[in-house]
Parts: sequence; structure tokens; C-alpha cells
Amino acid sequence: MELSLAWRLFKRELQQGQLLLIILAITLAVLSVSGLARVSERLQVAITGQASQFIAADRIIDSPVKIDAAILTKAENLGLKHVTNMQFNSMVYSGDKFQLVTVRAVETGYPLKGDIELTSGKTKALPQAGEIWFETRLGGLLGYPKTIELGNSEFVLSNEINRLPDAGFNPFASSPVVLMRMEDVAKTGVIQPGSRVTYLYQFAGDEASLTAFEQSVKPLLNSTQRWVDVQSGDSPIAGAVKRAERFLLLASLMGIALACAAIGIAAQRYCQRHYDVVAMLKTFGASAKQIRLLFGTHLLLVTLMGIVLGLIGGVLLDFGISYLLPPEIAAYSPPLTRPLLLGVSTGLISAFMFSAYPLMRLLAIPPLRVLQRQLEGLQLGMWLHLLLSLGAMALLGYLYSQSWALTLTVVAAVLLLGVLLSVLGFVMIRLGHSVGMKTTNPLQLALAGLRRRARQNAVQLVGFSAALVLLLTILALRQDLLNEWQKQLPENAPNYFLVNIAPDDAKPLNDFMTSKGIVATDIYPVIRGRLTQINGEALISNEQSDAGEKGRVGISRELNLTWRNTLPANNELLEGHFNQAADEVSVESGVAERLGIGIGDKLTYVIDNKELIVKVASIRAVHWETLQPNFFMIFTQEALAPFAYTSMASFYLNDQTTNSQATNDQSTNDPATSGQALNATPKDAVILALIQQFPTISIIDVGAMVGQLRQIIEQVSLSLTLVLALVLLASALVLIAQTEAGMATRQRELAVLRTFGASGWLLRSATGLEFALLGGIAGVLAVIVAEFALYLLKTQVFELNVYMHWPWWGIAPVSGALIVALLGVWRCRQLLSQSCSELLKAGS
Repeated sequence: MELSLAWRLFKRELQQGQLLLIILAITLAVLSVSGLARVSERLQVAITGQASQFIAADRIIDSPVKIDAAILTKAENLGLKHVTNMQFNSMVYSGDKFQLVTVRAVETGYPLKGDIELTSGKTKALPQAGEIWFETRLGGLLGYPKTIELGNSEFVLSNEINRLPDAGFNPFASSPVVLMRMEDVAKTGVIQPGSRVTYLYQFAGDEASLTAFEQSVKPLLNSTQRWVDVQSGDSPIAGAVKRAERFLLLASLMGIALACAAIGIAAQRYCQRHYDVVAMLKTFGASAKQIRLLFGTHLLLVTLMGIVLGLIGGVLLDFGISYLLPPEIAAYSPPLTRPLLLGVSTGLISAFMFSAYPLMRLLAIPPLRVLQRQLEGLQLGMWLHLLLSLGAMALLGYLYSQSWALTLTVVAAVLLLGVLLSVLGFVMIRLGHSVGMKTTNPLQLALAGLRRRARQNAVQLVGFSAALVLLLTILALRQDLLNEWQKQLPENAPNYFLVNIAPDDAKPLNDFMTSKGIVATDIYPVIRGRLTQINGEALISNEQSDAGEKGRVGISRELNLTWRNTLPANNELLEGHFNQAADEVSVESGVAERLGIGIGDKLTYVIDNKELIVKVASIRAVHWETLQPNFFMIFTQEALAPFAYTSMASFYLNDQTTNSQATNDQSTNDPATSGQALNATPKDAVILALIQQFPTISIIDVGAMVGQLRQIIEQVSLSLTLVLALVLLASALVLIAQTEAGMATRQRELAVLRTFGASGWLLRSATGLEFALLGGIAGVLAVIVAEFALYLLKTQVFELNVYMHWPWWGIAPVSGALIVALLGVWRCRQLLSQSCSELLKAGS
């Protein structure tokens, strides 16, 4: 019988629209979470998929020896594609010319992701047996011969490479790259026992199989083997992908917090509207069990309806957004399972946890309320409501993001907002006490309304402030990320690097650049050295540590050292002072943390078989993702003066570079290369002239990488914009739901004020001012909480520079006042236009 009564009451309230608000709130929660999750996952998969072209695969095992065949069998069993590549250095010869090259020997199927970029266009084909494809600069160095010798064999130079998809960015890797087939390696006779070879095992497949493969294989790798994906290391794309994924996770977490706030507001409103119903039921003899069953069934039905509508809305939202996305992003379609399960979980957990406190208060309503309407039963502690609410938010946040840093940041922001609301919000609302009873003008009437509805206004401030905090935080992070990426890749970012610049070539090179109208960046001296001791303690390698030797593990390779008089632009000083004395060095923060290095420590290097002892003067944070030369250790010029060095520099050259001398240089070209120059663009002519005038300088073209990286950044930017639009939509819906929550009380007050003769202009003005005051207060609270949240996010999650957003302190309160005032007046427009009798009839 109780279920039958619950169902009839549910249908009646549904028809009357009394359940609309809470259904809308749950629908909003599920739609926001499932929709944001679906869109975010699509964008994450797309960004990662596009970025995987930078490594020509989804995952790579980098090993100095061949790996166990069982690992490849495991990959095949999981349905993964795989190819094996080799990389080694060797000399190639053409007549009396020779050059050190990096040989890439690849199997059929390479590349698994992306394309090989030839001067003739993109291709997935490979060299034929007996052929070698070569980088442009090798042709310039050797005079574009038809064949070259590699080891015991001769190969035809058949195609010119602009860029391999997994070329990476390493300006210190100065050897030109040649591409050949794996089966041709044996006949060269180059690889002998003890030869230094790198084996690259590349894998591609769906995410589930890759995850299973990683979990089973990664623990088997030793210290000399590396597991590589698009987020490994400090590549330019790694930082962009990591930050974009964190941003998308954060946006979804904010959506969860916003949805939870909407459900809490709607649940409280629903229970308040049923206080009289519970009192009547108890008066007519209904037991506590029957009432619990009645309203528990109501809550379950409302929750299920909200979940179903929310899931449908989330799927439709994803389909709609997918049509707006570029085809290369829309083509990625991750499974729907996780967003749907997350939506269901959000609906169930948030509906229960955020409704538990209002529902307990509802069930505690005494029967005497039918006679004394001010009775509200037991006043349960707000600590219980806070605990349940924060617990639900933290649980949902961690289930979604799997990141305690993001989850705790959101929870901390919510706690701060609660504290501010309980202190600052209450004090500011109570400021209307002294003039609360004077209603001769709109401002006094608005302040009186704030005072009368102090508790309700505090609840409304939760929704208004939460929406504004969300908008400010997401907007600021999006802009900071875009600005950061723009700094990394400015319009004229260097697309060529020069390495192995001899000291005697520095001035002629500068003259050459000047004659061509090219502005180059700073020249960085490069000296190879090995760190051998820290404070007199000898360092050991990873292999020695694995073998059981005791000691501090160091860096098992030579480092590229440089000197600078000033701090590089892409470096940030964290501790100490930049090098000023000859015996001082500046150390990158990651290496300092890994090796336990601090200010004042003494480091011993071996350079050209000589020892150099210096003291750590500073610790620097280096932005490795920038396409600039970066160094672990920076010395003073005096410290490295005794050692031989080469230098490196970079410059930007576009296709429209024109200079009369670029074509005049053809007269000095060798016959073998004059045809190349005649058909070359002005940019190609400049590069060819540079190669011929400075044959010992290695030129690295990173233009293709810069272009590909720009495409990734553009996709990330689009992703951030779409997510921001979704968050704006969710915030607007919460503001509407929040405004709706106070309509019944406001209707009764307007009826009373109309009865006492208040004019329509006075009521409209007072209503607008009251909402404007609420919006202004919400704006102030939102700025404080947003600055706090951004500080945590920038320092703990995104590694961005922290600064105050001073314009917000004026813009946010004014914007909040305007938005909330317009929304409130729009929602109250019908009530404000009704006569006294109409208001009384509607409220009866």
C-alpha cells in the first residue's frame, strides 16, 4: 500500500511540476559529468593519438640489446601491431668524402603512426633493398652523390627525407639520418659483437591492450631499457599533452562539484516544500517506517528519472559536439562505458549523499507543525551535512580523475568557500539590519529582503559563488596554458639549429647571417664532461648499483655543458644566485633533486681528462618543452675557458626569404649541386649556401616538427575552448536552478508588499538590486576562492607561474551583480507583472 501511495503521490507532484527542480538538478549533474567525461575522453584520446605520431607508435621499448621474444609474443596475443628498428652510428663514404651518420634500419610496417616526409611528399613506403633514403644536409655535405658506401656495401641514394615521424628534438644529435631496410644491415658488416646499437621496439593498438601490455611488460625491463610513450621525458609535446589532460580532468571535476551543489540545493528545496506534508501524514497516523518508504521511493524514482534523462542528454551532447570537431579529432571515439557508468554513479552517490541531511530533517518534522508552522523538528548538526557532502565530492572526484592532487584542490576550494560564506557572507548580509525595516526606496527594500532571507540567501550564495569560481578558474587556466604554449612556439620560433660551430667559424657565420638578413639566437658553447663526484663522494652507475655496489648513483653518460653570463630566458631561478664566480655552477632542479644536490655542494667534473671542481651557486627550473637549447649545468666562462668547445645556435627562416645574394651564390656552387640550387626556393638556396660555406657545421631542420607541434597545440586549444563552453552551459543551468529555489517565498512576499501598496517600479527595482547585491557578494567570494584554487593548481598540478589577477577584483563583482540581477529579474518577471489578487491566488 505504501508503494502504491508513493507512486500516486509521485505522479501527482510530477504533473504539478513540484519535482521539476530536483529532476532538473540530477539531470544536470548526470548530463554535465557524463557529457564532460565523454567529450574530455574523446579529446584526450584524440590529442594523444595525434601526439603519438611524434614517436611513430603508441608505445616504444628502447633497449641496447634484443628483448626476449616472449615480449613480442605477448604483444601479438593482445592484438598489438609491432615493428623492430635499429639505430646506430657509422661512417658513409662517397669518393674522397665521408660523413658520420645515424643509421635507422626499419622493418616493413614502419611507421606505425604518422608518415615519412620526403621532399616529394608524405609516404608510408620504405626504401627498396639496396637503397638508402637520406636527410637533405647529408646530400649537401657529400655533394649529392648517386651512391654511398656503408660498411661492405654500396647503396643508392634514392629519396631525400625532410623528416621522420619519430625524429624527436635533440639539437645535440648532430649526425644526419639515413633510412634503410633492416634486412640490409647484415650485408654491411657494420654490426659486430660489442657494437653500440639501440633497438627500438614500437607498438600500436587500442588503449586497453596497451595498458595490459604495459602492466605485464614494464616491470620486466632493466635499468638500461626504457618504456616510452608520448608523455615520456621532456619532449615539447609531452608537456602540452600532460597539461591538456590535466585541464580536461579539472574541468570535469569542477563539473562534478557544480552538479553536486545543484543537487544539494534542489534536495533542500524539495524537503522544505514537504514539511507540511510530513506533519499531516503523522497527524493522520502514518508511522515513521511508512513515511521513510514514501519519501525514499520518491527520491529513488526522481533519481532514476534524472539519471536516464541525464545520460540521454550526455550522449546527445557528445554527438552534437562531435559534429563541431575537426575530422581528425572526431574520428577518435573511445568507449561509452566509462562516461555512462560515471554518470550513473554521480547520480546515485550525489542524490543520496547530498539529500541525506535534508531528508533526515524532513523525517524529523513533528505533527504539531500543522498548528505551529515555525516548527522544523530536530536541528541536526551541520557537520554531518558537510561531512556527507565533502565525502561524496571527494569520492566522485577521485573515481573520475584518479588524482588526489586535483581532487583535494577542488575539495579545499569548496571548504574555503564554505568558511567565507559562514563568515564574510553572513556579515555582509547582516549589514542590512539597521535599515531593514525602512522600505522607502529600492535599496532599503533590497537590504530588508536580504535580512529576511539571510539563511536562504546564504544557500543561494553557494550556487552563485560556485558557478563564478568555476568560470574564473577554468578561464584563467585556459588562458595561462595558451599563453604558455604561445611563448614556447612564438610566430618566429627557430626552425633551424646549427651545431658543431667551431670558434673560428663564429664571426664568418655571423657575417653570413647578416648578409642574408637572418637574425640568429644566442650562440651556446657546448663542452662534453662527466660528473664524477659530489662533495668528494664518487658516483656509480645504475649498473653498478644493480650489481650491489654501494654509493650515490650518478648520471651514466657525459653531459653537455655550457657557460652563460645571464640566466637563459626559458629558465627560472629557484634558489641561490646565478653564476658570478669562476668556481660556481648552476644546476637544473630535476637533476639536483635526483642526485640530492643543494646550494653550496661541491661537484667534480672530468673534462678532457682534467678535473674541474665547482660549487653549486643556484638551482634552476628549466622549461624543457620549449624548442630551445637547454642544459643541466651552466658554468661561468672563466671556469670552462681551458677546454676546447664547439657552439650551437638557432634561427628562423621562412619560405619567403629573399636576398639577391641567395641566387648569386649559385655561381660558387659545385657543378654537382648547381642544379639543386637552380630549382631551390630562396630558403633552400640559403641553406645550401650555408652548407657549402660551412661544411663542418651541422644544420638541423626542425621546421616540420614545429609545424606538427603547432597542429597539436591548435587541437589542444580547441579542446580547452569546447570544455570551457560546456562549463559555461553547466554554470548557467546551476544559476537558473538556484534562482528557482526561492521563487515560492518571493511570491508570498510580493503579494504582501502589493497588498500594502508597493508600486511595480519599486518592486522591480528592489528585486534587481537584491539579486545584484547577491551577485556582487558572490563575485567577491569567487575571486578569493579562485585565487586560492589557482595557486594550488599552478604550484601542485600545472607547474605554471603564480600571479594575482587584479582586474578580477573589479570585474568579477560587477559581472556577478549584472548576471545574477538580470537572471533574477528575468525569472521574476512574471511575478512582478501580476496584480495583488493574482499573487494571492497563485500562492494559496
